[in-house]
Amino acid sequence: ILFALAIIIPVGWVLLASLKENTEFYQNPWSLPAGLYFANFARAWREAHMGEYFLNSVIVTAMALGILLIVALPAAYVLARYLFGGRRLIRTLFMGGLFINVSYIVVPIFLMLVDAGNLIGSPIFLNNRFVLALVYASTALPFTIYLLSSYFQTLPKEYEEAAYVDGSGYMQTMIRVMIPMARPSVITVILFNFLSFWNEYIIALTLMTQDRAKTLPVGLMNLMKAQNAAAQYGQMYAGLVMVMLPTLILYILVQKKL
Repeated sequence: ILFALAIIIPVGWVLLASLKENTEFYQNPWSLPAGLYFANFARAWREAHMGEYFLNSVIVTAMALGILLIVALPAAYVLARYLFGGRRLIRTLFMGGLFINVSYIVVPIFLMLVDAGNLIGSPIFLNNRFVLALVYASTALPFTIYLLSSYFQTLPKEYEEAAYVDGSGYMQTMIRVMIPMARPSVITVILFNFLSFWNEYIIALTLMTQDRAKTLPVGLMNLMKAQNAAAQYGQMYAGLVMVMLPTLILYILVQKKL
């Protein structure tokens, strides 16, 4: 109960604060809002460009999840179900990736993209939403392949053998039989990586230097600095709710599967 309250009270306070007028913060910050002041959200969406940042985050997160699943599902399935030369080495390399903190390699990634842009004479790899999504998906591969391959190993082989007897090929068996059976692990991977991509700050701050290309966490930090200086606390908390609400909604929708 104490742990739940430690989470629920701050979340509820932010939700209520996002609906207050600015003058209410100078009276009692713990009081209920006098009315539902939704103008905070409208102003944060338009004036602070949170709408553009929100769209960037949606596009980047969706592309990153798509790339990740397209690469990780076949890789995890093959590593879990087939024997071939070098399989143990590849698994070891992927497992080693679990111990690499992305924050430590963000500068080399940035320098690689800068050098690649200089090589072709155009800085197209920076402020590029697809490149950011590709970096997100790449850094999430070790954990995703580890989780998916562990789940694939628990599935009975009889389902694959029955599919082969019915004339199904390797790819068709994976797509139509095994991946649907691995739905709980796929949903878990989507949820965990959605939270990671949606809330990621360091890589987005480094690779997206132009204001039009920034994602929601980076834009939120800019909003917090601006609104703190202007003492517009309602807009600041409205921006916090915009970042927080999609993750809460997604978790509520998939918690039974998880």
